[in-house]
Amino acid sequence: MRDAYHEELDSISDSLVEMARLVGSAIGRATTSILDSDLKLAESVIEADQKVDDLQHELEARAIALLARQQPVATDLRIVVTSLRMSADLERSGDLAQHVAKLTRLRYPERAIPHDLHATILEMGQLAQRLMAKAAEVIVTKDVDLALQLETDDDEMDLLHRTLFQHLMDERWKHGIETAVDVTLLGRYYERFADHAVAVAKRVVFLVTGEHADELQGTDVSSVAGVEGA
Repeated sequence: MRDAYHEELDSISDSLVEMARLVGSAIGRATTSILDSDLKLAESVIEADQKVDDLQHELEARAIALLARQQPVATDLRIVVTSLRMSADLERSGDLAQHVAKLTRLRYPERAIPHDLHATILEMGQLAQRLMAKAAEVIVTKDVDLALQLETDDDEMDLLHRTLFQHLMDERWKHGIETAVDVTLLGRYYERFADHAVAVAKRVVFLVTGEHADELQGTDVSSVAGVEGA
């Protein structure tokens, strides 16, 4: 009975990893769709988001059933509750990737992004994908040090986000109001996607150590994790 219980906990973790990998792929493909004005690719991203939603619903159902049947306490309870919160972050990340793809569809056959911003948007998309891949790795490995690194990595996304606004505020901007709105929204989608990846990593820190990530910055996290796991 106890083995079945832990198998169910493991299956919840596996679902989180699958969700992270799916939304990471989605943001990468959505970025390609908007830069290339690829409607077919955009539609595939939009449709694929249902898989992420389904995984979240299945995870929630399993987690609630575990809470009802096993009434977990201490570390096991933290695993279940934290997993539910991570699934919400990942589901929202999928929605953000879908928003990028929907912008492709909205402006098709025109390109939503001016050529002079392609490099910045490409970099934001690639960084978002890398951050989510690292978040997936953190879920698998429960590596607290790696989890804490994501917040530093996210600084790069914030810098790219500011770069977009510098273009928008430049008096030489010549692409019109509609494009300015599109770029503003797009920058926000990537920035929020990155924030959700960081949030997932922070929740893993809490899951492993029982401490919030902000409280562990600059401390010897290996000793904290070691005590928690004892």
